[in-house]
Amino acid sequence: MKNRISGLLMETGVSHNKKRLHKVGYFRELLSANEEVQESIRPLLRLSRDTIVRMQKAEYALVSSLQRDPLLAERIKRLRTVPGVGPVTALTWALEMGDVSRFRSIRPAISYCGLCGDEKSSAEKVTRTPLSKQRNKHIQRVLVEAAKLAPRQDHTLALVYEREKQKGNANRATLAVARKMVAYLLAVDRGQRDFVPFADPRSVAA
Repeated sequence: MKNRISGLLMETGVSHNKKRLHKVGYFRELLSANEEVQESIRPLLRLSRDTIVRMQKAEYALVSSLQRDPLLAERIKRLRTVPGVGPVTALTWALEMGDVSRFRSIRPAISYCGLCGDEKSSAEKVTRTPLSKQRNKHIQRVLVEAAKLAPRQDHTLALVYEREKQKGNANRATLAVARKMVAYLLAVDRGQRDFVPFADPRSVAA
């Protein structure tokens, strides 16, 4: 719905601030003060905005309810100690990953999350294939979104991002951060203890 609003404004040539577009105050001001907004699209813009608000309220109610579940509360609290992991990411991990003991190492967990393709080696050349379609789309989407913000909150993740970005691909850099976050989450979940900064999660999750 947010993309629909942005698309309508761009298609009709309405100048707007993309970063502030989905803030309630700015959106209201845009409709009331911007003469570029045609009358024909105003009802659709309002309907789209109302839908976003309803979905946000439903999501908040669902997340709040799940956070109060005694079987999930402690697990979610631990998972949220991982840099970049908020309530939605922690809940999605817990619900979609289930019992993490079924993952013998980090690699199958990363594969399940859809964060890497297979590698094909020939001589000294290693080629990574596109992301596997055999993945959990829900956890993949949430982890990728979390990985876009996590480098701002953790120095190690920032270094991971910059190292990969220097190779010329920002998307791969984000995926590298997401994979590192899987390592952190798996370590915390398996050890049933809070995240410890600067610890190598592979030694815990192995």
